[in-house]
Amino acid sequence: MGWWLARTLGVLFLVLLGAVCGAFVGSVLQKFSAVGPLIGALFGSLLALTLALLRDAWRGQALMNWLRGPLTTPAPRDSGFWGEMAYRVEKALRVRELGTQRESERLAQFLSAIEASPNGVMLLDSGDQIEWCNSVAAEHFGLDPERDRRQRVTNLVRSPAFVAHLQGGRFEEPVEFAGPLGRSSLSVLVRPYGDGLRLVLSQDITARERTEAMRRDFVANVSHEIRTPLTVLAGFVETLTQLPLSEPERQRVLQLMGQQAERMQALVGDLLTLARLEGSPRPAPDRWYRMGEVMQQARRDAEGLSAGRHTISSEGGEDVEVAGSDAELYSAVANLLNNAVRYTPEGGLIHLRWVWRDDGGGEIEVQDTGIGIAREHLSRLTERFYRVDGSRSRDTGGTGLGLSIVKHVAQRHGGEIEVSSEPGKGSCFRLVLPALRVRRVREVLAA
Repeated sequence: MGWWLARTLGVLFLVLLGAVCGAFVGSVLQKFSAVGPLIGALFGSLLALTLALLRDAWRGQALMNWLRGPLTTPAPRDSGFWGEMAYRVEKALRVRELGTQRESERLAQFLSAIEASPNGVMLLDSGDQIEWCNSVAAEHFGLDPERDRRQRVTNLVRSPAFVAHLQGGRFEEPVEFAGPLGRSSLSVLVRPYGDGLRLVLSQDITARERTEAMRRDFVANVSHEIRTPLTVLAGFVETLTQLPLSEPERQRVLQLMGQQAERMQALVGDLLTLARLEGSPRPAPDRWYRMGEVMQQARRDAEGLSAGRHTISSEGGEDVEVAGSDAELYSAVANLLNNAVRYTPEGGLIHLRWVWRDDGGGEIEVQDTGIGIAREHLSRLTERFYRVDGSRSRDTGGTGLGLSIVKHVAQRHGGEIEVSSEPGKGSCFRLVLPALRVRRVREVLAA
């Protein structure tokens, strides 16, 4: 039975009961007054109806008081119409609250996902005011995610390129411009959505631009380095084919051609070494090699390059094992010694030694009494093709890639390269290795 039928029957029952009671009272009072059963029944019915309406109004008022409140307490519990009404209103409110809570959780998860994005995301309304932005976008544009909300973005981001792009309305291609204080480069893509709303996606392209610049410089440097010996070889070939040369002259030309060919071969070899270092995984941390053997082999090769023009000595390393690649470590040590031979005048001293560090790590040190390097050049020595004196480097046979190879080997073994030098007093290069990559041989034997 529905609540409306129950309520109607209830009111009719009260009216009927009131009429019966009124008629009974009227019949009793008829002896003492003019009130008869009919008038009593009518009066009883009105009284019963009035009481029913008052009770109904009181229940309705209780429900209205609950609706005017914070709705944190349960609805008034009652039977009949108002009880049914309270139950249904409370149920509708709870369902709505649950739906709102779920939507809030979904929105929070969505915003958290956007917040975790490596790119900047900013939402603009139809008036270009900031609705929301993640922390990456705030960093890109120099904004405060809370303070700058509801602010016009063009009042905060003053880049002419960005303002013109946003106001131009043609968003097929991204726009690139310098970030705050010119410390970074940004690529910004704008996408319209909804009713005049805009999604602004930003990406920091500083590293990419730097990489592209390095690639262009690298290609230009390689082209220049190869063009010079090729030009010399082409000139010598033309000389041999067109000019009658004496045997001493012919031998001299062939000797120079051989030097240029060796120079190109060394350049290609260093380029291949760099490519191999950059494209292969890091050396395994559980393959151990004797450092003393690596150092002695590099020393013997340096003595062959010096041909007795320098005094080359070595110290330590016999009780040391290094985890990694012995071929890479040999290449690094050999490059350091070869540089020392090339830039140390005849009669100079070159010393190779192993030094234990206080943190448990170690370093391979190459010290010479060569020409030295000015302080302003030290930070750029490991750049590819960087030369303090280009003409002198080429005369000594250097490719400009040796120290870059040393840096890559050090980084692949978790270490670094340190340089100290003073013009006229020589240089000291240190290949530093962490404690996890080095150990003493006697400790291994004892274990």
